[in-house]
Amino acid sequence: MMGRIQKLITLLLTVLVTVPIATTARSAESVAFPTQEWSFNGPFGTFNRGELQRGFQVYKEVCATCHSLNFISFRNLTDLGFNENEVKAIAAEFQVEDGPNNEGEMFERAAIPSDMWPSPYPNDNAARASNNGALPPDLSLMVDARAGGADYLYALLSGYHETPQGKEIGEGMYYNAYYPGNQIAMPSPLVEDGVEYGDGTRATLVQQARDVTAFLAWATEPNMEQRKRMGVMVIIFLLVMTGLFYYSKKKIWSDVH
Repeated sequence: MMGRIQKLITLLLTVLVTVPIATTARSAESVAFPTQEWSFNGPFGTFNRGELQRGFQVYKEVCATCHSLNFISFRNLTDLGFNENEVKAIAAEFQVEDGPNNEGEMFERAAIPSDMWPSPYPNDNAARASNNGALPPDLSLMVDARAGGADYLYALLSGYHETPQGKEIGEGMYYNAYYPGNQIAMPSPLVEDGVEYGDGTRATLVQQARDVTAFLAWATEPNMEQRKRMGVMVIIFLLVMTGLFYYSKKKIWSDVH
């Protein structure tokens, strides 16, 4: 009986989760790219904490030099498996603007866990000026913002190649097999062994791409696991109530012929 209930729950949640995603993907411009197996896929999927911590390291050491993470605060990093002291130490590595002070002036101080992740640029114009006119997008919601989600981001990050013979690429642009039009203003951010993972994992380019994609999937929806647990409980509640209502109906109307 429990096996049948679990199968029914899986079917219902899969429909609820995948239909909106498929609709979004069809409505946006996309290119063909391979799909990946992710631990967070499916109605019972969860994040891999080791993968998230490695992905955070890639973001912090590579991506954060250009891309902001506006909707994430330092204290959110406890969801990745970091303890409070580790989060405080990570925050203290950054300077944030605060104030005004008693003299009415803004000042800089070391970040604390309640601070939002600092932007690498003071404004959009400064960001464009540092990137040949291109504005590096905020990565907080990037997985939801692109058709294909995590699969597309992974393909993009691992899809840089030499320009094929006969293919014209504009000045200051780079060839990417999975970017629409195959021309992208961002150079490949990842290189082999570009970071040194603390857990001993080999930092190949594809490993870094996978890890930072998983991290950005978490950043897009930090409460995904709670949402899925709540969904399971709601489905179980509805199934139990349906059974009770059916039994009550049979009992109440048993004497009616």
